[in-house]
Amino acid sequence: MKKTIAIRVIVGVVVLLFVVSAWMQDGKPDWSALKLFSTAVLLCTVIFNLWDFLLWRLPLVQRIPGVGVARSVRGTWKGTLTSFWTNPETGSSPPPKTVYLVVQQTASLVSVKLMTDESKSTSALAKVSEVDGSVLLTYMYLNKPDLRVEHRSRIHHGSTVFDVSGNPARRLKGHYWTDRDSKGELDFVERDKKNLADDFAEAAELFEEAG
Repeated sequence: MKKTIAIRVIVGVVVLLFVVSAWMQDGKPDWSALKLFSTAVLLCTVIFNLWDFLLWRLPLVQRIPGVGVARSVRGTWKGTLTSFWTNPETGSSPPPKTVYLVVQQTASLVSVKLMTDESKSTSALAKVSEVDGSVLLTYMYLNKPDLRVEHRSRIHHGSTVFDVSGNPARRLKGHYWTDRDSKGELDFVERDKKNLADDFAEAAELFEEAG
């Protein structure tokens, strides 16, 4: 949505400039300038997309103060999920497990996917923001368990808040809460910036190759 609005603003500005220039030739209309209209719109669109998909996350741009770009956390992260849920039958909590977080991010949009060996969570709303000097990754999600574990783990909604450490980002640490009255901690310290895994197995292979 933000990307669409931004493109419309750019196009609107280009149109306005050409219309004004057309009436600035000795006070009479001169529509020859409009021949460059399509080229100008294309150029603006290319520049915007370069910024939205690439330029904003370059290390140099990320470090420039006052630019107003979000911290780049894009990539596949490997970390640990620690659940605080207590099994009523045993009185104990499940052991920590390895999980993977995939963040797709442009200058204007963020989407998050958390994958475990039993389920996948996909964000409905997500953003990277700065609050009181701290950089946060926050999102709401829908979790869908694998069919084989649905008998003990139903579909649910939840939310997650991460503190982002470092520039470039080197750690995501935070908490999650669900509508099943469960909560826990998440800690990610390994990151593959280039690859965005589609599932748990692919993510595991990424870090096995890196290791």
